[in-house]
Amino acid sequence: MKLFPLLAATTCIATTGYAEDTRELDAHEHGVGELNIAIEGQQVAMELHVPGADIVGFEYEATSAEDRAAIEAAVAKLNQPLSLFEMTDAAGCTVVKASAGLETEEDHEDHDHDDHDEHGDEDHADHKDDKDHADHDHEGHGDEDHADHEDEAGHTEFHAEYLLTCANPSALDAITFAYFDAFPNALEVEVQLVSDSGAQAFEVERDAPVLDLSDQL
Repeated sequence: MKLFPLLAATTCIATTGYAEDTRELDAHEHGVGELNIAIEGQQVAMELHVPGADIVGFEYEATSAEDRAAIEAAVAKLNQPLSLFEMTDAAGCTVVKASAGLETEEDHEDHDHDDHDEHGDEDHADHKDDKDHADHDHEGHGDEDHADHEDEAGHTEFHAEYLLTCANPSALDAITFAYFDAFPNALEVEVQLVSDSGAQAFEVERDAPVLDLSDQL
């Protein structure tokens, strides 16, 4: 759920085609994340989508204790937006809400289909049978096929939503992406911004990690 309606408008910028592509997990580009920002009054809403490989270095299902710990640590970092996206001090921004988690292709499909909950128990049982069959088939493959299956089923994405309040939003003239320091595999973030001034799109890269908003708000 969008934190407020203006955030949904970020998908209607001139780069709509890009936004649609990045919502397909199997089409995301490693190294490139997407950040939607909406500023309305003293509220700043942010929505982040990043390929799993950018955050934890892998996209296969975490089964080992080490991999699960990496995901938990990443989620903990993603739940601290002002440590990742440093706002101008004079803006006086504080976190109201923050939530982050890992999405798989299955999660994404469930979210996109509004009629998911309308399926009966019989359909659910059939689906479970299909899953059990798929699991059985998977166990029958040798290690040499592991990479192929990882490519087919290994698309995951971290998703985070933030709501901030800023005492003086007009003073928000820059956002520094400490995000790149936190996640070494991240190379670029495509930013879509909507405010009272209109809609803009930016690219923030590792070697130039500051988003200049001095002429945007």
